Amino acid sequence: MELIEAIEGRTRFFIPGQDENSAFPPGTAPVFYNRRMEFNRDATVLLLQVIRPDHYIDTMGATGVRGLRIAHECEIPVTINDRDECAVNLIRKNVLHTGLNNVTVTKSDVNVLLSGQRFDAVDLDPFGTPAPFIDSAIRSARRFLMVTATDTAPLCGAHKKAGIRRYFSQPLNNEYHSETGLRTLLGFVVREALKYDIGLIPQFCFAHEHFVRLHLQVRRGAPAAERTLSSIGYILQCPKCPSRSEQHGLLPRAEVCEYCHTPLIPIGPLWLGALQSETLLDTMVEMIEQFPLGTSRQLATLLTLCRNELSVAGFYDYHQLARREKRSPPSMEDLLDRIHALDFPATRCHYLGTGVKTTAPLPMLLQAVKGDP
Repeated sequence: MELIEAIEGRTRFFIPGQDENSAFPPGTAPVFYNRRMEFNRDATVLLLQVIRPDHYIDTMGATGVRGLRIAHECEIPVTINDRDECAVNLIRKNVLHTGLNNVTVTKSDVNVLLSGQRFDAVDLDPFGTPAPFIDSAIRSARRFLMVTATDTAPLCGAHKKAGIRRYFSQPLNNEYHSETGLRTLLGFVVREALKYDIGLIPQFCFAHEHFVRLHLQVRRGAPAAERTLSSIGYILQCPKCPSRSEQHGLLPRAEVCEYCHTPLIPIGPLWLGALQSETLLDTMVEMIEQFPLGTSRQLATLLTLCRNELSVAGFYDYHQLARREKRSPPSMEDLLDRIHALDFPATRCHYLGTGVKTTAPLPMLLQAVKGDP
């Protein structure tokens, strides 16, 4: 296996050679490494520098880059696991290369390992869906659980049947599908935790390009689980107009659109609560200038957008609303000012550059889009 030295953050490590002429170069190597996921790893490195878990496990290490960076750049004890012998050999080589003495390397099936041991912070970053590993990860995680999903088509409703099978939730491929994908994954993870009387508190959850990422705090006990359960529900979407509403509860209740008088389509069950810890994100924004990361600029932008987002579920693509009304869209700043002038909150969102979050009723929002007095 041809090895090439790479660098992320302040960590140097070896990766296998890839065919850069391939449509998906990471898929051509014997051990998986995706350069495009550096943003994902940077976010986790920065977050762990703030929350400081006692121990962290990278459950599906591949080259080991995520665990190596956390051990080196955050100086946190790390276990890096993979079930593939070739990957484990490369991880061990990388541990020797970096000279780290706070890393343990294991070769095990993820579910077997997590069912037998507990770790302060558990991180799942599989190729595709994390669904088969969530149960064991919840049982293993003492204080923190982190999950990546790259199967965005099932989560967002493009592959509806697969989404229902994997996440026990009905998705809908609509204008705000990136957010419903994130909330669907979070809702699934939460429901898996509730049966153990475990509550989960979102710390920093986002969607970016081809993946969604959850960073969650674990709280044990029935009261914590009950508080978490209160944030499970549905988005009810009108099939004829952009109107939608939120409905809490495990089972949807039939409602009709107040404008079209058409039965609303339930999306879910999914997470309806806040996705971020504002205090944590404030600290991460302050720290990012002192912490060398390859994607610092993009990450700072994401953190600021997430910090300021309204916590309502779903957003409006105001360019689509403008086309619907046969008007030219205003600038984002003008639109937000118009909504604020109508006495409703409104913010940008991190999912889409033309996405707006607001509690304004649809007629008021359309009024702001059109610029009508």
